[in-house]
Amino acid sequence: MTQSHSATRTGDEEVRPGTDEEEYLVVRNDEEQYSIWRADRDLPAGWHPEGRRGTRQECLDHIDVVWTDMRPLSLRRRLAGADV
Repeated sequence: MTQSHSATRTGDEEVRPGTDEEEYLVVRNDEEQYSIWRADRDLPAGWHPEGRRGTRQECLDHIDVVWTDMRPLSLRRRLAGADV
C-alpha cells in the first residue's frame, strides 16, 4: 500500500498528511475497538465517531484513557456468560 503525500489547505495554510496540524476523530466499531481517522475523510463501514476530535496525539492520548480492555466486546460477553 502506498501512502499519499499530497497536501491539503486549511485557510491560508498548507497541511501535510501525517503532521500534527491535521484534525482527527476518535472512532469506535461495534466491537468497541478504537482507532483514529482523519476528520476530512469518510469513515469506513462499521466505524462510528466516538465524539473526540483533535490532533493525532490528542486523539491517541484519549484512546489511552478510555480503551482499558483490549478484548473485543463479543469476547467479553462470551467470557461473562461462561462465569454463570
